[in-house]
Amino acid sequence: MPHIRFINNNTLTNTQFIDSKEDDIIFSFFTKLYNIDKKRVKEEYKIGILSNSKEFLLTIYKKDNGYFIKPDKITRIDDIELIKKSLNKYIQLTNSKIIFSNTNSIKNIFNKNIINHNKYLKNIDYFVNDFNKIDKIQIEIGFGSGRHLIYQALSNKDITFIGIEIYSPAIEQVLKQISIQNIENILILNYDARLFMEFIQSNTVEKIFLHFPVPWDKKEHRRVYSKQFINESLRILKQKGTLELRTDSKNYFDYALSLLKDFDKSQIEIKINNDLEINSKYEDRWKKQDKDIYDIFLISKTNDRKIYNNYNFEFKKKIDIKEKYKDYIKKHILEKDYFIHIQNIYLSKNDIILIKVTFGSFNKPVSKYIFIRDNMASYYQGIPLASNANIKAHNRLKEVLYND
Repeated sequence: MPHIRFINNNTLTNTQFIDSKEDDIIFSFFTKLYNIDKKRVKEEYKIGILSNSKEFLLTIYKKDNGYFIKPDKITRIDDIELIKKSLNKYIQLTNSKIIFSNTNSIKNIFNKNIINHNKYLKNIDYFVNDFNKIDKIQIEIGFGSGRHLIYQALSNKDITFIGIEIYSPAIEQVLKQISIQNIENILILNYDARLFMEFIQSNTVEKIFLHFPVPWDKKEHRRVYSKQFINESLRILKQKGTLELRTDSKNYFDYALSLLKDFDKSQIEIKINNDLEINSKYEDRWKKQDKDIYDIFLISKTNDRKIYNNYNFEFKKKIDIKEKYKDYIKKHILEKDYFIHIQNIYLSKNDIILIKVTFGSFNKPVSKYIFIRDNMASYYQGIPLASNANIKAHNRLKEVLYND
């Protein structure tokens, strides 16, 4: 990432350039970290940058006898040239002396193989905002080497397959095969499948494949297969649609069966050592070892209610937290299905406040800044995704800030 080490013997900010436009860059505010512990003072600043509808933060902190400035990690954007331009412009406007800078030349930090094939690599926003209704959809969770996913896509070209995986090497490998074999009916997502399913409309998916998930024998809470996962699967499946669990672990098989005893709106089928048209490399290995392979087919028997992900995440009431900063910093709220952690508060001379907070699901937490001006709050750089955990966390966060 581009960054600059510098010395400034006068002041880190010249208020004359705040809110002024410099080469299409607006330095919109300058905030300083509020230190609750006066004995351990940390010098850190956040600068708001606005340029052609793009907004992000720069971070400055004390380092040895000088300072270090770089893009803020949470709000970092992909436009590296704009980041470098903003850093250089700050140094120029504050008459700072550069000790080290890599803002003139920087290597591409992104994986070129994935970027070259990003036509089929989607982010979660695509499925929330732009995913048009498709008649035939099937999902594979944790596709690994992609043998099964690619085979299914080539064999069923009228079906759109969504492959979900969290490991980058597996994603890169499958994207290469998509390009080589000219496959046009696969979409790839690097995301937690349990959260992804919240954004899929009810009764739209024909099949969900969960083949050889990590057993997590010592950490059952990390297993994908859970009552919540089953409920979400049955909601998004069409009537007669199937959730297919395939595992070599007898322990996982028994665990999954124990979860299914209360689901009366579905039908269960069990098969052992059922041969498929295509095997994963792991299945080939297990069969050579004469291990049993277990299949559980959960078949949906009903249609479910539609969902509407249009929650607006507003702060409608005024927020006055003056003199209450120490009550909020490091505040941690832990509930069964969500959490909130207020990490830091940044203040400006003109009463702008930034609150750094992490919240939402334990599996996929979101980190955001809450921007407060004239006692009115909003999320900096856009609202969170409308997941159930994020909505619950936001509502609780409002209670905290409103002091209700």
